[in-house]
Parts: sequence; structure tokens; C-alpha cells
Amino acid sequence: MNVNQHTPMASPYGQPQPGYGQSGYAPLDGGYPAPYAPYNGPGSAYQPGAPPQGPSRGPPTSVPPPVSAPQSYNQYSHSQGDIQNGPQPMIPAPQRSAATQPYSQGAMNLSGAQLSYQQHYGPLPTVQQVTNQMTGMQITPGPPTPAGPGYAPPHSSQPPVSTTYSAAPPPSYTQAPPPVSSAPTQSPPLGGPAVSQQYYGGPPPPTQQPFSTSIPPTSQQQATYSAPQPPSSQQTFPPSSYSGSMPPPSQAPAPPVSQPQQSFPSTQPPFSSAPPPVSQPAFISGPPNLAQGSFPPRASLPPSQPGSFPPPGQPPTSTPSAQYPGSMPPQQQPPASHPSAYHSGPPPPRGQMPPTSMSQTTHLPPGPLQQPPSQPGIQGSYPAQQNGAFGQVRGPQPGYPGPYPGQPNYGAPAPSPAPPAQKRLDPDSIPSPIQVIEDDKAKCTEPFTTGIRGQAPPLVTTNFQVKDQGNASPRFIRCTAYNMPCTADMAKQSQVPLAAVIKPLATLPPDETPPYLVDHGEGGPIRCNRCKAYMCPYMQFIEGGRRFQCGFCSCVTEVPPHYFQHLDHTGKRMDCYDRPELSLGSYEFLATVDYCKNNKLPQPPAFIFLIDVSYNAVKSGMVSIVCQELKTLLDFLPRENPELDSVVRVGFVTYNKVLHFYNVKSSLAQPQMLVVSDVSDMFVPLLDGFLVNVNESRLVIESLLDQIPEMFADTRETETVFGPVIQAGLEALKAADCAGKLFVFHTSLPIAEAPGKLKNREDKKLIGTDKEKSLFQPQVSFYNTLAKECVAQGCCVDLFLFPNQYVDVATLGVVPVSTGGSVYKYTYFQAQSDQERFLNDLRRDVQKLVGFDAVMRVRTSTGIRATDFFGSFFMSNTTDVELAGLDCDKAITVEFKHDDKLSEETGALMQCAVLYTSCSGQRRLRIHNMAVNCCSQLADLYRNCETDTIINYLAKYAFRGVLNSPAKTVRDTLVNQSAQILACYRKNCASPSSAGQLILPECMKLLPVYLNCVLKSDVLLPGADVSCDDRAYLRQLISCMDVAETHVFFYPRLLPLTKLESGSLPVAVRDSEERLSKGGVYLLETGLHLFLWVGASVQQELLLSMFGTASFSQIEPSLTSLPVLDNPISQRLREIIDSFRAQRSRYMKLMVVKQEDRAELIFKHFLVEDKSASGGASYVDFLCHMHKEIRQLLS
Repeated sequence: MNVNQHTPMASPYGQPQPGYGQSGYAPLDGGYPAPYAPYNGPGSAYQPGAPPQGPSRGPPTSVPPPVSAPQSYNQYSHSQGDIQNGPQPMIPAPQRSAATQPYSQGAMNLSGAQLSYQQHYGPLPTVQQVTNQMTGMQITPGPPTPAGPGYAPPHSSQPPVSTTYSAAPPPSYTQAPPPVSSAPTQSPPLGGPAVSQQYYGGPPPPTQQPFSTSIPPTSQQQATYSAPQPPSSQQTFPPSSYSGSMPPPSQAPAPPVSQPQQSFPSTQPPFSSAPPPVSQPAFISGPPNLAQGSFPPRASLPPSQPGSFPPPGQPPTSTPSAQYPGSMPPQQQPPASHPSAYHSGPPPPRGQMPPTSMSQTTHLPPGPLQQPPSQPGIQGSYPAQQNGAFGQVRGPQPGYPGPYPGQPNYGAPAPSPAPPAQKRLDPDSIPSPIQVIEDDKAKCTEPFTTGIRGQAPPLVTTNFQVKDQGNASPRFIRCTAYNMPCTADMAKQSQVPLAAVIKPLATLPPDETPPYLVDHGEGGPIRCNRCKAYMCPYMQFIEGGRRFQCGFCSCVTEVPPHYFQHLDHTGKRMDCYDRPELSLGSYEFLATVDYCKNNKLPQPPAFIFLIDVSYNAVKSGMVSIVCQELKTLLDFLPRENPELDSVVRVGFVTYNKVLHFYNVKSSLAQPQMLVVSDVSDMFVPLLDGFLVNVNESRLVIESLLDQIPEMFADTRETETVFGPVIQAGLEALKAADCAGKLFVFHTSLPIAEAPGKLKNREDKKLIGTDKEKSLFQPQVSFYNTLAKECVAQGCCVDLFLFPNQYVDVATLGVVPVSTGGSVYKYTYFQAQSDQERFLNDLRRDVQKLVGFDAVMRVRTSTGIRATDFFGSFFMSNTTDVELAGLDCDKAITVEFKHDDKLSEETGALMQCAVLYTSCSGQRRLRIHNMAVNCCSQLADLYRNCETDTIINYLAKYAFRGVLNSPAKTVRDTLVNQSAQILACYRKNCASPSSAGQLILPECMKLLPVYLNCVLKSDVLLPGADVSCDDRAYLRQLISCMDVAETHVFFYPRLLPLTKLESGSLPVAVRDSEERLSKGGVYLLETGLHLFLWVGASVQQELLLSMFGTASFSQIEPSLTSLPVLDNPISQRLREIIDSFRAQRSRYMKLMVVKQEDRAELIFKHFLVEDKSASGGASYVDFLCHMHKEIRQLLS
């Protein structure tokens, strides 16, 4: 859960951060894509470039397994060589060497995965040695280095404003120096064997620990340090960094180790986000790199000196700390006293070190710190991982409990003295999603024209207009890379996933033209003879226009006489711009009878409503709400032409343990009920009168809908069936020989005796074990078979669930997911508070445009091919994506692999063709074409990627992975692939610079923050209060999301509402508790939820205008809607909420959250830059961890 991970808060809610509130960017204009608004953070903040620096906190979440267990995610990886789908396993990746090693060292050998690292290091030096070593080294903070292009140099040594604990005096350190890199070397590469434990999981392998270099740990780890440091005892650090050994005031001393978190090396790299080609780190966005000059050359230490650092043998205490052992990373752990957010018991006491603030620039290492004593049982002898660069451990975050149940709490109590804290990396010096989003909006002033091959579109958060000039609009197709590597080797080296997220029936804004419908008559669409690609702008006409050469397979095909047209002097057809298929990226063809099932034109589709009338359904009010709503909703069935009546027919069934069919034929005075009690052999008891036209049978239908709630008002039947309900709808569609959609309203686990009967198998004890994957798999195969039959008939199922306890969403969702349908879930449904959300979802679901009996095929030009697909569909072969239903909200993510070389001249082409039956019963083909560039230089690949689309792919890949592997293995694989992507860039595209510097490609500088959000999601890292049903539901939901939806889901939009002007949205702020001010009101949107957070000291006038009360205490904590008040602020706030809801496919229920209220724990779950209650790392810690992973890959 990403619940609240907060970064150590500088000012918890309190005073606004310096600079906060100023909106540095132009206001967003409300338009629809901009889901996230810009951020207001400190102004100075992250100049795009300042490099962060400071130690960071531990790695993300879970506990690393003991070393011995290698776990390389093999299954996910087929031989690592072939590019796999999904992140590549990195098995062979070099094991990461100890973190600390500066990356120059040669010690590590990349090639093999070595399980243990020991070999690299010699015996650990004793404390004394270390101290001696250190004496002599002096750190001088150098001038900040010039920042990369475009970014201002960070200010140097003064501490960042927000620093949290700046106060502590810099005591001398008496302790032994921590390992240099502080993070214990922690894990090897993810993929590799031991490695995997890497971050999550048990204690790190012992061997790792030694830090190899002798350098003092410093946060500068960044490579940045070099000189020998002065003896520890005296080093002085800038005040801000807390150096003393005592914990900063506010926190309890943390035992270092326990904090697993630290896994990230603290070293924060000064980040540089360089533009790709980059020769230099452009963004050095961090503190000045020390490396650059600040310290004397590092030569002084022998690079590979093994172990020089760690104090003599003490194992770190909880050693794992670095890893994320189960215990939460320190920061995250809340002090015991706080109740956990979502978790149950108090966390074990953990040491809490304060995060010290790191001043930006500071990279100085503190003096040698001493390590905590080791904890028994831990493997260990490595230095504790502290959070800082040098490892100090960081304290838990207030308020969060420890790891989730089941995870070993390594190191929890370790009493040892806390090592001095290091300066914390300033969150404003690391890449800000809000800054990137706002910069993109500012750049986008003209409409986006699609005619230029390989041009990346504006971000999904930007509101822009599209002009189709030959490639599909980004609303239909978004790619992970608009420059594809020419060869498979290059793709494998970079590990950048090559994928496209396709939303074939996406709704366009009113100012854009929907795809034109082209009718070629009896002959049907013109196609290539060999590969069957449809006519498109990439076909080259030759021989005066009599033949055309296919752009996909190069085959030459005759032009039919009726389609012939002369060419102009440039070789283009004279009618090129009169024909959509020759000049546009997206268009539709009217399909002929040859494209229809059984060679006959389809019947109009039907909608069947199947309503659970068991005791729970009636008592909750669901039955009467559905029946009442359907009376008006049936006038809004989908239609192509708003002027005409819909041709969709409707039918009604109610059920509990038996099924009741209704005859609503227009000639009847009253509806008739027919009961089928033999559910083991389902059949439809009537043909005539079941599926009817709404207008003809309106009176009978209304009479039925009035009678259903009364008929079952006194029911005592609590058991339900589910399989036979879908069979009944399927049989009715078969009998009518048409496609259609079933709307099933269901409340409980189907335990009545019938096909598809289920049992309660929820078992939280399986979480975190190898059997966890069974919770995501269907418990019986019955529904897989049923789904296949539904797809063959074009029967799509939408399921509305109203559970009060476990209903096994993983199994009940099989049919909806396989048929292209949707699952909606209203847990503990209460008519009063949930009716609005349910009815809005139902209305949209019934009215939206949908295609039936659809087949999608993606063709590509020679050199690449579509190899894997993610979404809600069924596949009976390797190429055809079959969808019983395809609506305007469903997206399919397609992965491509090389099967040959591509050429830079021709680029790579893809054509997505979807054959479907429209809601008016017409058979059509919708075509979307996309051409991207190809490159032979890695720098060009990294210059033209889209991070939001990469995250969409990685999330879907990971969420499918949990069906076959433990969540921890999946997380490790994701981290490993992402580290490889960034390490490849660093190695091949960035100009040489010190290993301590983190250099990121400009277009991927947000990869770490977004990836961390995926890793902390409830599916991959659930908190104690997340049910198995919730996880299965989210897993299914995200599998068919488009890029805009996954973006706001993983990185919610947080808007400050203190100044509301009409016309423009306030600039968003970053998702962290540090950004909240007690005097502010904030709106947080996740795509599924809306929260209105109200600070405890908001001005009375604002409260009056929003809530109609001047007192904070009088605001109802359970408010789900705002009062309608006649003042500009109330009106504007309600307009913003309505506009957010209009942009999303599901209705977002509003929840008002008062500061310090119980509901705040739920709200904090979505502040994704902070540590989470379930053990997820904060952004700062994760960034350090990624830097360490990258350095290990490079060494």
C-alpha cells in the first residue's frame, strides 16, 4: 500500500513549507487530460536539476530473503536472453556488489551472479583501523558543480529549507564509521539469486556487508567523496545534518538496523537527469555533485579495498536493514505508539532516526559512525545499514506500524545506539512529477499533429487537441518508445519495454472528429494479398497507380479497377486527401458479410439484467434501487444516432438459489414469471417475450420493475448461485442468435448447490508466502470454460458486486475479465451513502458506446511482431484478441519483440484492426495505424520514451506476474529491470562522471518515483487491512486501464484549494504529507476516489464558503457530498469535482477527511511520496536504492 509513506516530514502539516503555495506554474486549465496539476512546492525546489544528495532512506519494502534463497524470478524470465515479456529477469545480472562500492571498482564481476558477495571483501577492519583510516581524510565541500543544462545548481551547503531536524548539534562521532555506502551492500541484483532479496525480504546475505570502500560513508556516496576524512571524532558537519549520535530530538533513537529501509544506498546520487544523449548529466539535479570537485580526489582510498569500512565484525544489528526486511523500513515504521494506519498492532518499537535533513548539498560524510551491535539471529556481519549514506538508519515515520503481518520483523527492537543521522536528501532536489507535468503543459501551445513519424505526444496530464495527419491519435495509441531500437540486441541491452497501449474505441473530446466510416461496397476493404494489412497511408502506389506495395510485408498487390486512381508528380494518388484510409491514422470500414459469423449479417445486440434477490440484496436496498433506476435508464440504451430509438432489446431475470425468468411481451397485461429450479442443467423457459423492444413493452416492463421489490421483500433465502445465472443469459442470447451484454447484480459468495459453487478460501496467512499466488487464481475451472463459451457467442458480462464479506472476486471476475466486461465493487453497500456512486456507474455502463463480438489483430512491419497482450479479453490463438464486448474505456497493452532487424529509413509500422458489431447491429472494422522511428544509437532511444506508458506496461506485467510468482519476486523483477534501463543509459549515453552521481535520462527522470508507486500498490504490497478481494479487484481493474488512468491511480493528483479562481485549476502539489499545510484544504483524486482534506487551522471564511459552518469541529467527518452554497468558492469547488468525475470511467465518491481524524489514515495511503504503512519506501529512499542498484550493475 502506498499508504502513507511519508517522507520524514519537515513540517508535518504545519507551516507551509517554505515556498509552498506559490504556484510556480501557470494554472492548469481544466481540460480533460490534465489529471494532475502542477506542484506548488517550494519554489526553489527542484530546479529541474538540482541533484539530490543525501542519504536516502531505506529501500522499499519488503524483507529480503535470506541470502540463500536466490529466487531469481525465473519463471518470469525465460531465458534471459530472449527478451521477455515483461521486465526481463535479470538473472544473470551481475550480482550487485556491495553497495558501497564506488562504481569504479573493478572488484565486482558483472557476469556471474554470485550468490555471496563475500568474496569480494577481505576481513572487516576493526574499528580502530577504520578510525585511523579516516583520520587524514578531509572533506571539503566544494563549490557546487555546474548543473546540467537547464537546471540551477543546487544551493550548496546550506541545509535545505525544509530540513527536518536541523537542529542537532553536530556531535562528534565516536562511533565507528559506517560503511561507506552505507547501504549494506545489500542486495545483489534483483534477479539474481540471492539477490533477490534485495530489497525486500530477509536479511541480506551476510556476505554482502562489507562495504568495500574505505571511504567514509557519506552520503555523498555519491561518488562524491573522495578524500580521506578527518578522524571521525571530529568531523564537523554542517549543522543541519544531524550528526550526533544522539537522535534528534524528536525521535527515538533508532536502532539502526532495523530499518530495513535503508536499503537504498543513501547515497543519493546527485541526480542528474540528463537528456538522453546527454553527454552530461544534465540534471544534476542535486546537490552539487561533490564529486565534482568537491573533495579531493578520491584516490586516496583504495578502491577496492574490501571491507575497509565496517567496523570490525559487528554485524549490523538488524542488518537487514538495508534490505527491507520485513520490517518496515525504518522510516516507515511508526513509532510504536501510533496506531497503524491500516494495520493492526503497534509496530515493534523501531528505532527512529530522524531523517536528518540533508542539506542539499551536503554530501559530507559524517565521521565514522558506529555500528550497532548485532542482532542475534541476523546474519551478519555487515554493517548496519543505515539510512544514510552511511548508513544510518532512519527512524520510523510517525504513525506507521511496522511490517505487515507475516513479515519477519527483523531487527526490530535493536536497542543499540543510533548512529548519527545523516543529512537527508532534500525532496525538492529530486525530480518532481509536478514540475515535469507543468513544464509539459507550458510547452504544449499548438494542436498535436500526428503526421511526423516518431514524435512523442504531450503527456496524458496535458490538455491538448489532436489533428490526425496519418498516425493514430495518442488517445487511441500511446507507445513506450517512439524510437525503436533497430536490433534485438540493442533492445535487450537497454531493457526498455517496447509496447503500445491501445484504446480502440476511445471517446474523443468534442473538438476532435471521430473516425470516418468508409464503405467500399460489395468488395469490402482493400487489403494486402500476403499479410492482409488494410489499406492505409503506408501503402506505396506504383506502376502509375495500378499496383501498391505493402508497407508491412513489401508484397505487391493489384489495385481493383474500381479503386484505381492516377498518381501525381510525387507518386501520391490524386485522391489521397479525399480518402480517409490514404491520409489518416484512424478510420473505419464497413465490413461485408464475409466478415460476419456464419456469413450472415448480425442481429442487433441485447442487454439482459440479472438481479440477485437474496436476503442481503433486498435488505441493503440494492434491489429496489436497481429496479427504480432501470425504469428511466432503459430510455438511454446506446445508439449511434441520438435522434433514433436504440435497437438494443432487453430481458430480465431475478435469482437466489433458483432463477426467475420474466415474460414481458407487449401484448400481456401483466408480466409472467417462470421459475427454473434445476440449476444444474440451465435452460431458458421461454423464447417469445423474454427479449423485447423497450418502447413496445414499456408498460409491462414498468409493472415488473415495480413488483420485483415487493415480491421479494420478505425473502429469507440467503444462499445464491452464480454460474447458472451467466449460463441463463448466455442461453438466451444463443436462442435469439445475437450478441449482447449481461448486467449481473450480485451480493454474496455462491455457496448454494449448483455448477460454479465456491467456498470461502480467504487466508491472510498465505500473504508473503509462495502460495500467495493461489489467492489470485480462480478456485475452480468452471468459470474459465464458461468464459470461453460466452466469448464464442459475443456475450459480455458486467458484474456489479455488493459484498459484505469475502466473495472471491478472483473467481467471480473470470467471466467479466475474459469477455471484455467490467467488475464494479461496492463493499458494505449502504443505500444512503453509496447509491450515488452505484447509479452513476450503472448509467454510464449502460449508455456508453460498446462493440460486440470483437476480434482485434495487431500487424507490424517486418522486423518486429506483437508477442504479448495485457487486458480484459480472451485469446484462443497467439494473434487474435477476442472480446465479447469492447467499450470506450478498455485499453489493451501490446508488447513487441524483434524477429529481425529494423532500418532507420523505413521505421517500424503497426496497424491495429478491430472487427466488431456496433450497438446498432452494423459490422465494422476500426483501423488505427502508427509509425515510429528506429534508431541504432541508444541515446536516440532514451531521447524519445514515454515514462507514463512504460509504467502502464510494467504495472500490467507485474500484476499478471502475481498469478504465478510471489509478490516479492515480482517486485524484485521490476526493480531489477528498471535499474538495468537506467544503468544502460548511464553507461552508454551519459558523459563520464563520478559514480556517486545519479544520472537519469530526461524523459525517464520520473521512472523511479512512479515505479515506487507501483511497488507499493495494494496488489504488490498490501497493508493488513487490504482484503484478498480488494487486491484481486484492483489487479483486474488495472489490467484494462489506459495510460491516463494508470497515471492518476499510481500518482494521485493533489490540488490545494485555498485560492480558487474561475477558469483555471490551481497548480497541484506533490503527494507528500510535507506539502500539506494546516491552514489549507486539498482535493486528492486517484481515479477511483476523491478526498477533500481539511487542515485543522483553516480560516473560518473558507470553511463557511465550502461547508456552511465556521468551525472545524462542526464539519461532519463522514460527509460524502458538499452543501450547495451560493458563493463563488462553493460553486468553483463543485465544478472542479464534477469535471474530475467527468474525466474518469468510474464515479469517484467524495470523502471529507479532517486533519487528525481516523479517516486520515486512508487519505495518507495515497500520499505516495511518503513511506507507506505496509512497508513501502518513500520516494527519497527508493531513489537512493535505485542509485545503489544502478551502481552495482555498473561496477
